[in-house]
Amino acid sequence: MILKNSFTKYVLVICIFLQGYESSFAQEGDQILDGIGETDLIARYVFDGDLKDWSRNNLHASTYSENVEFEADERFGKVLSMTRKKGENLILPSEILSNVESLSISAWVYLRSDKSGQYLLDFSTNGKSYFAAFPTGVGGDSNFKINIEDHKGKSKSISGDSVPLNKWVHLVFVYDIPSKAFKTYVDSKQIKETPELENELLRIFNSENLKNPTISLGGSATPEAESLDALLHDVRFYRVPLANRQVASIYFNAFRDVNQNIAHSKKVEDDLPDYPEDEAKLYNVFLSNVEDIKVETEVGSLPRLPSHVKGSYVDDLNGPLVRVIWPAPKDNELVSKEGLYTVKGKVPGTDFEPVATVSVKAKTNSSPPKQKLELFKLHQINLEEDQTGQKTKFIENRDKFLLTLAETEPNSFLYMFRHAFDQPQPENAVPLGVWDSQETKLRGHATGHYLTAIAQAYASTGYDEALQQNFLDKMDYMVNVLYDLSKLSGNKVNGKGNEDPVLVPKGPGKSDFDSDLSDEGIRSDYWNWGKGYISAYPPDQFIMLEKGATYGGQKNQIWAPYYTLHKILAGLIDIYKVSGNEKALEIAKGMGEWVYTRLDALPQETLIKMWNTYIAGEFGGMNETMATLYEITQDPRFLKGAQLFDNIQMFFGDAEYSHGLAKNVDTFRGLHANQHIPQVVGSLEMYRVSAKDEYFRVADNYWFKAVNDYMYSIGGVAGARNPANAECFIAEPATLYENGFSSGGQNETCATYNMLKLTGNLFLFEQRGELMDYFERGLYNHILASVAEDSPANTYHVPLRPGSIKHFGNAKMTGFTCCNGTSIESNTKLQQSIYYKSIEENAVYVNLFIPSTLDWEERNIKIKQATSFPKEDKTQLLVEGEGEFVLHLRVPSWAKKGYHVSINGKEIQLDVKPGSYIAISRFWKDGDKVDLRMPFDFYLDPVMDQPNIASLFYGPILLAAQESDARKEWRKISFDKKDIGKSIKGNPAELTFTIDGVEFKPFYDTYGRHSVYLDVELK
Repeated sequence: MILKNSFTKYVLVICIFLQGYESSFAQEGDQILDGIGETDLIARYVFDGDLKDWSRNNLHASTYSENVEFEADERFGKVLSMTRKKGENLILPSEILSNVESLSISAWVYLRSDKSGQYLLDFSTNGKSYFAAFPTGVGGDSNFKINIEDHKGKSKSISGDSVPLNKWVHLVFVYDIPSKAFKTYVDSKQIKETPELENELLRIFNSENLKNPTISLGGSATPEAESLDALLHDVRFYRVPLANRQVASIYFNAFRDVNQNIAHSKKVEDDLPDYPEDEAKLYNVFLSNVEDIKVETEVGSLPRLPSHVKGSYVDDLNGPLVRVIWPAPKDNELVSKEGLYTVKGKVPGTDFEPVATVSVKAKTNSSPPKQKLELFKLHQINLEEDQTGQKTKFIENRDKFLLTLAETEPNSFLYMFRHAFDQPQPENAVPLGVWDSQETKLRGHATGHYLTAIAQAYASTGYDEALQQNFLDKMDYMVNVLYDLSKLSGNKVNGKGNEDPVLVPKGPGKSDFDSDLSDEGIRSDYWNWGKGYISAYPPDQFIMLEKGATYGGQKNQIWAPYYTLHKILAGLIDIYKVSGNEKALEIAKGMGEWVYTRLDALPQETLIKMWNTYIAGEFGGMNETMATLYEITQDPRFLKGAQLFDNIQMFFGDAEYSHGLAKNVDTFRGLHANQHIPQVVGSLEMYRVSAKDEYFRVADNYWFKAVNDYMYSIGGVAGARNPANAECFIAEPATLYENGFSSGGQNETCATYNMLKLTGNLFLFEQRGELMDYFERGLYNHILASVAEDSPANTYHVPLRPGSIKHFGNAKMTGFTCCNGTSIESNTKLQQSIYYKSIEENAVYVNLFIPSTLDWEERNIKIKQATSFPKEDKTQLLVEGEGEFVLHLRVPSWAKKGYHVSINGKEIQLDVKPGSYIAISRFWKDGDKVDLRMPFDFYLDPVMDQPNIASLFYGPILLAAQESDARKEWRKISFDKKDIGKSIKGNPAELTFTIDGVEFKPFYDTYGRHSVYLDVELK
């Protein structure tokens, strides 16, 4: 063992923007590590005795050598020792280069030899090196050197100072595509910049160059290459370019033994264009007046202030409503008693300060709306081709998913369940990868999504008997295996066992509960796990959460056990609902009882702490699932169990229920979006089954705030720079430009999945046009836009910075992130919300304009919708059968140029308001036709706190500028202030347009680089 006494730090950080090597994996790490958000971390190799990846992605390193050597170091403890032996270099998983716009590599290095040509890092394909780093130089030059070469042979060498031997030193390289620059840092200080790299060299990491790449650390795949003679420690891979402050944090925190791992780290230095705060932009330039408003509220509840108010413009300009940013109190002290008070808002870039006068009145006994509508079953709505006989984007995406799902192997989704219960695997069974690989603590989550997806696929494929049978067979097989496994739990073996979920003992030979899932470390004493237990890992993670375990990759850490369980239980219930499979329900009931028994034994303060623990306490929609079990079984334990999942801090402010979302206080700012949106979905389900008013108010208040103060133009609601986590809500509402647009991406796709679920469920209670306006926006511009062109591969984040590109993964459904999971759900129920019906079966709501057939079998009526929408601005409804009912037709908020309705060729006059519904009540006859026409128009959707940064829409469709390269600046566009469509040319029937020679297409048809947000000037 060698002890190293000198300590001059040497961290190597290489930051490279990539063009899109395609595969599927996730971004993770500690939430904040050295000021860098968890979603930016791809992999972390500490090398403290093994080659494991400490991130949740489990991208473990490997080596050709049988004996990996570690040495003791005074500073770092155990470190990896490389001694230039053949085959000693590490091979890193190719997924490291998957789906990243940029790549940063940080490594502690202790050089022990100055021999030229030593490889620190090499990216190659088929023996050809595209990127190589030589810390001791190459070709006799002792200076640090990086060689870059594209697939056509164009190359570039970048040199730095020589690296001292026998010391830890700090060196940083930043390879930046938007700025086309390469920067070098030493000891956290920038010492060199190589500007204006050529595009060919910027694209060396595209999918063509690096298909199945070899990533070598400490050597090269080339046999004659020189391996490294050095010590290595804490090698990290990031998917973003590290900023100056982050580089400095890595450097200085090493001196202080600091690991900054807090929930709300502030953003790093801004890298978005900056604009003067006092400079009016867009329509605000022409404002002449903004109206004050009056609102009412009840004691204890903050008022709902409108996000937009009326304003006046110069020169008789017919401008839009004015966006006002109001203060967002963190409690409800302002409304603690009856009376009047005023609130001043601000209009960005102007001196206007509209005033809201709030009248606080005594509490009343008014209750939220009761449920009026219900969903049609999936088999009652069928997607159809458009008017030209072409498949719509909905059919294209549906078929990609259905046909791939039909080819999946159920045993892959059962693999980790059998592993947990120590049962033999069927011959040739292959486990899933990514978040369901063996040592990933979330394993089993994809199985839950899969259960739901095949249930929905079964319900939706009545048009194809063989395909439907395929999904029925899969459902039955999955349920039978899970049923048999669940019956093992708590069932005595050789007279020994434990049925009580509360009394689960520690694993055999273990001194404490742990989350070790390796073959050597996993416990398999299922007879001790309590009656009814089912999951893809032993019960330790649930117990560890109760004892305060945090989120992470170590054996004493966990990863959201109730999140995974929610997917499994929801999938089992979905199978029961569509097929009546009693075994599926019995499994769900058994585990529901297990959950209730454990949680009911815990004090409230423990539950509050659990549900407010970052990621570890993420429980998906367990409150929704337990409430649904109560509705099915009427077992009061399930209702009580659902209540035990109340996120009291977010819902009600504190244990005294003093404020929170129930009283319209924004308590979700800065939180992880998809950890909390499903909880709100569950709150609405709790209202449905319990009729407790506060649960509805939680859901309704959350929705209004999320859509008005946190939403990007595609409908996504997450992507924060502050806190430094791309999956979090911004730190303060209505500050999307100031605190959003994370460089690591925005708009986690599964968050929008859950936003649409919440929106559709709210509409069952209150038929507000704004709900379906949002649903249409998110469906067309995020969910449809999240799927690859030629496969069911789909997005995790959807980045919206200038010149961004979508990255798709999981084309063959063999390795799932959270968003891959919700995607197989979204795309097997695309028809679900086109139509709703009243509970009394006397009304139909037409919410979306998608070619489809509704089979209202309860009334023996069919409604066929024929259209090429959105490639035309009209649709026709044909009634087959007869009867009296009310037809409710949606009038979109964007339909400001008119909305025309005719019945059997005769136009009818109606009082029409955009953003509402019209009702036509009559006795409908077989063959009746209803024609709707709603002319499209161009309009802008600005960022609330920086209105010149805006997206361009045509009707409901977001148009994206098609870019050839990444960009540092927003694309500048000028429009006529009175008619922005004047300078737009194109073909509405194809939804393709040009502005100043730049092509614009629907975002859902965009697969290359894009600019969704533009820097707009009105003239």
